[in-house]
Amino acid sequence: LPLDGVGGRATCTVVVKPQPATTRSGAGPTDAALVIACRAGEAWAQEALFRRYVRLVVGLAHRLVPGDADTDEVVQDAFVYALNRLETLDNPQAFASWISSIVVRTASKHLRKRRLLKRLGLRDPTPIDPGQIVASHAPPDVAAELRALYGAITRLPAAQRGALILLRVAGMEIAAGAAHMGRSVPSVKRRHEAAR
Repeated sequence: LPLDGVGGRATCTVVVKPQPATTRSGAGPTDAALVIACRAGEAWAQEALFRRYVRLVVGLAHRLVPGDADTDEVVQDAFVYALNRLETLDNPQAFASWISSIVVRTASKHLRKRRLLKRLGLRDPTPIDPGQIVASHAPPDVAAELRALYGAITRLPAAQRGALILLRVAGMEIAAGAAHMGRSVPSVKRRHEAAR
């Protein structure tokens, strides 16, 4: 402790930073705390949200736009959109489902754009490489189903493709898929049935 030079008294200034609430496991700040910090302009919080959810976003984007150069673009666009519009998120603790829905909408936009460019002759069709989608340790029946599925989904409209992948490949319940797509449950059911 430095002496202040007046009567030999020691002085000390203590700065106490409020600590963000942590998760139940104590693993770090909650999503709500990170979102609030991001809204306040804290760059570290943006990086923390990115690091926490990059695997989820990449995995979902890869399922929706597999083996494609657009996958990285979907991931980047989804994070840029989410981090620039955090003030529109009503429940800060719901960041995971919110960014997942952004990924689904962003992937749909990319698929529509790609289909338009193909129709105009400005982009060559790129086949999906099953080796990039199916894990080498996948059971043979699962690998065969995934190859057949991804072989057929390239011809589907973006909305039907999203519903099929979320419900059939990602294994989501219809209500969760509807929330991710930002659509009603009956709408997602119709799209899923049409895709099947």
